[in-house]
Amino acid sequence: MALGVIFHHDTTDPLAVITAPSPNESAHEKAAREEREAEARRISELIDDEIRAERAVRKKEQRMVKVLLLGQGESGKSTTLKNFRMQFARDKWIEERVSWRAVILLNLVRSANTILDAFSQEKDDEQFGLDDAFTFDDYYRRYRLRLSPVLQTVENNLKRLLGAKPDEIELRKPTRPILLSPRTPPEFFVRSRTWRNFIQSTQGPEFSGCPAEQDLPNIFDSTEAIANCKDDIKALWSDDIVQAMLAKRRIRLEDSASFFFDAIDRLLVRDYEPTDDDVLRARLRTLDIQEHELRVDDDADAPKWKIFDVGGSRTQRHAWLPYFDRVNAVIFLAPISCFDERLTEDPRVNRLEDSLILWRAICSSRLLSRTILILFLNKMDILEKKIRDGIMVNRFLPSYGHRPNETSEVVKYLRQKFKDAVRERSPEPRTCHIYTTSVTDTKTTAVTLISVRDGVLRGYLKQADLF
Repeated sequence: MALGVIFHHDTTDPLAVITAPSPNESAHEKAAREEREAEARRISELIDDEIRAERAVRKKEQRMVKVLLLGQGESGKSTTLKNFRMQFARDKWIEERVSWRAVILLNLVRSANTILDAFSQEKDDEQFGLDDAFTFDDYYRRYRLRLSPVLQTVENNLKRLLGAKPDEIELRKPTRPILLSPRTPPEFFVRSRTWRNFIQSTQGPEFSGCPAEQDLPNIFDSTEAIANCKDDIKALWSDDIVQAMLAKRRIRLEDSASFFFDAIDRLLVRDYEPTDDDVLRARLRTLDIQEHELRVDDDADAPKWKIFDVGGSRTQRHAWLPYFDRVNAVIFLAPISCFDERLTEDPRVNRLEDSLILWRAICSSRLLSRTILILFLNKMDILEKKIRDGIMVNRFLPSYGHRPNETSEVVKYLRQKFKDAVRERSPEPRTCHIYTTSVTDTKTTAVTLISVRDGVLRGYLKQADLF
């Protein structure tokens, strides 16, 4: 008993006996021991704090619907996310619309520069005496000489304004188109953090169009430069010979090119403010993951949604797997209009075939075996136009055979192909909700999103054993 008093510990506890200080402990040793014990307590408390924080996050996640937007690049994922935010986070969406002005102007200028690049290619082909070269007289060459220096400078200035460094801006170099695949110019991109910073810097009534960094270009200067040559741009876009050249060369402009060219007068006024439709059609590729929390139901007790856009190019798909954990729903975008296009990253691969391969891989994933699958057969508007223009589906998709070259038949065939993948590849039986969409159509997409929301919430409650 006396021994326990001396050591100030419970002698019946073996651990206490082992860790007890020596009875002959000096003052220096005591100070060192107490310092070690204080550090150990600090580390233990940090670990406890991390555990509590992790539990809080997990508890929050249990009350949150996690949704992944998946699909190849340019399938419509970002546009779908914009539709979600426009409908379910309206106030924040309106605040951010002004930030898209620079992106819209960049889309317009890049499309115009792509046409001018095609002129350069035609000139080279004409010099080499190629049979399929268009013959352009001085009338068209004057357009190129007037427009190219101005628009290339504006394009570079807008890229810098959006966060690109001078050494990241490459001079445009026209390249020959790839056989059977519409040619697209290299895509401009920014990092998600850079884009968020740009949005914050362009919000609020104090924004004057002048960037915080004085050496960056002014949005109004770029607008004025384009406005000074808009008549030339409009003349080129409406020229039948130019349109014939683009078609024959299979040069693919951005899907939104015609929309912005037709709206050029509205876009180039000094007090222009982007509309919902403008922002939906504006394209800006962002690296890294984009995520947004939304409240999709007026019921305060309803769970929030966290939607992830994880990127779709081949170089970004390795980042998908970590997001498969605890996901409630996958919305997969399959652009069925791309039956005649090939991947930018690998011109040997048909884009529609690549989309189907991706879909099969998602259906096969055991991590997603109980995840709600939602499929958007997207870009119906573009598919309809291609069919009207007489493009034959079976030329690019031999398995389509001799079926009628009609939009309804193409959709029916492709819907079944994707349904078969769910049935054949899923680890366990499940249903898949399939919608035909044109996500740039805000009215019909709004109806689709309500249906998607209701279906996902029913599945969420069922998974939580609350249904």
